[in-house]
Amino acid sequence: MSRQLRHIIPAVSTSDGAGVKIKRSLGQSQSARFDPVLMLDEFNSDNASDYLAGFPSHPHRGFETVTYMLDGHMLHEDHMGNRGDLRAGDVQWMTAGRGIIHSEMPQQIEGRMRGFQLWINLPAAEKMKPAAYRDIAAAEIPVVSLADGGSVKVIAGELAHAQTTTRGAIAGLSTEPLYWDIELPAKRRVELSLPEQHQVFVYLYEGDNLLVGEDLRQLQVSQAGLLSSGDQLTLSAGDEAVRLLVIGGKPIGEPIAQYGPFVMNTAEEIEQAINDYRAGQLAG
Repeated sequence: MSRQLRHIIPAVSTSDGAGVKIKRSLGQSQSARFDPVLMLDEFNSDNASDYLAGFPSHPHRGFETVTYMLDGHMLHEDHMGNRGDLRAGDVQWMTAGRGIIHSEMPQQIEGRMRGFQLWINLPAAEKMKPAAYRDIAAAEIPVVSLADGGSVKVIAGELAHAQTTTRGAIAGLSTEPLYWDIELPAKRRVELSLPEQHQVFVYLYEGDNLLVGEDLRQLQVSQAGLLSSGDQLTLSAGDEAVRLLVIGGKPIGEPIAQYGPFVMNTAEEIEQAINDYRAGQLAG
């Protein structure tokens, strides 16, 4: 069955961290989630004052964060002693689990800083597992070339195309996350296979005319398009080239309680997270 574009969430301009200017699509309200995805932020600026303050030390509990850099240089440091340099094309996959305290700070004073941060929920059984962290260099991420031009960078999940299957840099997680960065030339059409049980959305970040599904519904730049169920997805570029993300995962189907950087299942668990952080016990 072909997936269709069923709902559009335009990104809104806001700020996070110590004042970094971002565009937030999923996660701008409690109703703007798409299980298991909690949030997607895009940061993109040539003006250093929009990003220099960065994201100083702060906590997380109960979910995973994925930072994908397109341009620029960011440094990650955390309470476990991890230190990771994120440059163009690199990905940081961090499982907060029971707790992590980290910072993400720009390592440049001029030029473009561009990328995304994605939050993926964890099921209750995994929310209090030990924190984990992985840096994935751009060279480790498979890139699949499409016929007639275009490409798919397979960050997570599996891409079946041209009678072959390419496994992404991240696999084996309980939500079976899917994270593809796709580039399509003008007038190019591609058909992709998707896991039927996954909830999947598309986010257009370059170009202003992406046609989604067999009914060719239009998605504009800085919009997240939530897809209907199905195992096939058709994407078509309009009169100019486009770049977009295809993101999704296996739904968890559990209650969500969120307070800022803490995502649990109940209000009591949120209170415990706050108390643990205040007592210096969040990260065990």
